[in-house]
Amino acid sequence: MNSEPAPRSLVVSAPGKVILHGEHAVVHGDVVLVNTAFKSKNSLVAKCLNSALLASVADFDESKSPSAEQLDALREFAGIAAESSAPDSLATLAFLYMCLAISAKYGWTEEELSLINSWAFQGERVIHGNPSGVDNAVGTWGRGPGDDVSLARRVPTLRILLTNTKVPRSTKVLVAGVKDKILKFPAIMNPVLDSINAISQECQSVLEAMPGNPSPEYYPVLEELFDINQHHLNVLGVGHPCLDRLCRVTASHGLHSKLTGAGGGGCGVTLLRPGGAEPPSAATYRDLCACGFECWETNIGAPGVSLHCPSALKAEVLRALGMS
Repeated sequence: MNSEPAPRSLVVSAPGKVILHGEHAVVHGDVVLVNTAFKSKNSLVAKCLNSALLASVADFDESKSPSAEQLDALREFAGIAAESSAPDSLATLAFLYMCLAISAKYGWTEEELSLINSWAFQGERVIHGNPSGVDNAVGTWGRGPGDDVSLARRVPTLRILLTNTKVPRSTKVLVAGVKDKILKFPAIMNPVLDSINAISQECQSVLEAMPGNPSPEYYPVLEELFDINQHHLNVLGVGHPCLDRLCRVTASHGLHSKLTGAGGGGCGVTLLRPGGAEPPSAATYRDLCACGFECWETNIGAPGVSLHCPSALKAEVLRALGMS
């Protein structure tokens, strides 16, 4: 009888966009697919868990930022150059940091959502320095952080168009810029932040009123909130001419868009009204691609962290994980 533990796979819908499998980390759409591959003796994760590093993590704490010494040790172990800021290198570093720390102190259970969220936030700190905490909270619970924006149930499934402007940006730089602007003009910028929070509250009310398959009558308010929010984000200094162009192109087709993520380039999200399985229009895609952008139609509305056995995963996910 084989007593070796079966491979465990974590499938997370989140903005990290990384597959970590074997000794490779690659960009893959907008889904994080992580195969920890505990059975594989050649796996980077298995090597990490079986290395002397595991014995050195007793002082890791989810309430503290990763130390420079800890990150340097992981970079050396994974062969990541000290000056590297490539997304796949930072994603690998974040995952190995969390995998080591959690494996050493806790192990994985379904009940430890708060713990998962805390450690996921540490991964965000590795990559972004001073993150908002939104990405890890949405990845854990399927909603944003804090009591003010906490949905009582799942967000209804909404069709969206996700557009990548292909303009790179640094979240650390953007966050620092917003902080500087708030410190410089507190009487001006704090009301903007309050208004953004009010937009979130209003959006929450609309989403809670929407059924699982919403009809078109719910969309005008959401579309208007998209527009207001995008203007506010420009005021905060996280906009970009490419994102303004994206909004103009989609507006010419009767659609409403805003930036998503850090801003300063990156991606924008466009709300699509229900009706029909076809893309919103060939003209919309044509015009966005003519700008040098990439587009995908997808859905939002997910429960957050879920535990899946391999038999419950779709064939394409299993193939991506190398388990089929």
